[in-house]
Amino acid sequence: MSEFDPNPPRRNFYGRRHGKTLRQSQKGYLSEDLGTLRPRGITQADNPERTPIAPSTIFGDDRPVWLEVGFGGGEHMVHMAATYPEIGIIGCEPFINGVAMLLGKIRAAGVENVSVHPGDARDLMDVFPENSVDKAFLNYPDPWPKARHHRRRFVTPEHLIPLARVMKPGAEFRVATDIPDYMRQTLEEVPPAGFDLVHEGPEAWDDWFSTRYEQKALREGRVPHYATFRRQG
Repeated sequence: MSEFDPNPPRRNFYGRRHGKTLRQSQKGYLSEDLGTLRPRGITQADNPERTPIAPSTIFGDDRPVWLEVGFGGGEHMVHMAATYPEIGIIGCEPFINGVAMLLGKIRAAGVENVSVHPGDARDLMDVFPENSVDKAFLNYPDPWPKARHHRRRFVTPEHLIPLARVMKPGAEFRVATDIPDYMRQTLEEVPPAGFDLVHEGPEAWDDWFSTRYEQKALREGRVPHYATFRRQG
């Protein structure tokens, strides 16, 4: 396990914040829908004292809460929300074009058990109480392929230890990637942060929904791998 600094300088585990110019419809989703779907008291600006925010305040009840770290275009998140209407799923994504895409999918699917944080997942992990998240997903994260950038990957102690803190004992953490070295690092770093490996291999979960990133990987001949971990305790 890498040495863990409890107060490290934050390194972004994601890339750019903006992409190509948004379509007018996407601008409409951001202006009309994001305000009601965005959780309050999460950002440093909204909550400078970092007062704890219980997920129940986001959904208004004590339903199970799932967390998706970097939802990309939102396909998987909307699929999970529609498949499991009894849960609440919070998605975090700094890439604003991805946020706009997700909002369009939410509107089209009519799902209501969702919350959208257009920023860093660490904002939530900072303020969520211990043992408050029932399941977490990391699907096709930014690979940071250069060796000198591997410390920017999400699967490092500075991200995994806060994630483990907010997850309930026995909660499931799923990782999907088409980058062999990312899975290597995942298998090395996740267990010491407080997780047990349940399974890893090329077989997806029964309720998996293939994302546009996975479809791109398949077209380019890369093999997806999926890992399931269980929070210890």
